[in-house]
Amino acid sequence: MTTAAPPRTSPPQVSPRAKLLGLLGAAGIGVLIVLQSRLNGELGRRMQDGIGAALISFGSGLLLVVALVLVLVGSRRATRRVGAALRTGELRWWQTLGGLCGALLVFSQGVAVAALGVAVFTVAVVAGQALSSLAVDRAGLGPAGPQPLTATRIAGALLAVAAVLVAVSERLGNPGTLALAVLPLLAGIGMAWQQAQNGQVKEVAGAALPAALVNFLAGTAALLVLGVIHFAAEGLPAELPGDPLLYLGGVVGVAFIAGAAALVRVTGVLLLGLGSVAGQLLGALALDLLFPAADTHLSWVAVTGTLLTLLAVGVAALPKRG
Repeated sequence: MTTAAPPRTSPPQVSPRAKLLGLLGAAGIGVLIVLQSRLNGELGRRMQDGIGAALISFGSGLLLVVALVLVLVGSRRATRRVGAALRTGELRWWQTLGGLCGALLVFSQGVAVAALGVAVFTVAVVAGQALSSLAVDRAGLGPAGPQPLTATRIAGALLAVAAVLVAVSERLGNPGTLALAVLPLLAGIGMAWQQAQNGQVKEVAGAALPAALVNFLAGTAALLVLGVIHFAAEGLPAELPGDPLLYLGGVVGVAFIAGAAALVRVTGVLLLGLGSVAGQLLGALALDLLFPAADTHLSWVAVTGTLLTLLAVGVAALPKRG
């Protein structure tokens, strides 16, 4: 017996107050993303295995969300709606693959954060996210429907790209390290599509946890395939760190994936990205200042790139006149 999916509704008319609250929630999601970046980056550094760290993070997140869905009756019913929507074609199979982009983000955290620092890593994610959010919103891939392109949105996205170039400019003399910035940039590009598709899953389910479940299933499957190849070639990590806090990346991931799936209908993909950008940048600077990672430092170049990106957020968020 299946549970019928609730009828899809047209994109909502959102009040300014609700949109402001949505942006504040998105900023909180951004802080969680940065916290996860630091946890997974440090785990990958201590294990000397970014793929292993990513698999631990995503796998633990999957176990947590499976447990929550099994315990909560409403979430079980909502998950059955996802299956029903896939069978009827209301939800396309490719809309369940947002977790692949999440897997790329977690993989890049484990590989690149320790070398780049949280601030530079985050600016790279932000640049990719700003550009792809424009395209995803314009195409109407999220549950909020098509969002118009405006001069301010385009200017803000371009300014974000300039900001990431500033932030990594002092690493131009080290091509090996600079090349690592491509990973978070690609992860940021994928984040907008991921948020849109997770939002669509949440719409047919009527709850956020099934969207998180679908996300973690796809991401863990991809990382398992990559992990089998990697471990066959390189072997298993010699030992696992003893600090239990380093294994909370998956828990943090469940929180921000479910939160983003719930908020994207209110904010749209671009504004969700902009709100999370503010949280990411401020959280990244705070972490690099208060808890600097090994072999990294917070330079004026990274601070300048961060400030330019904040300016880009403000420009892109300006309402269209007339």
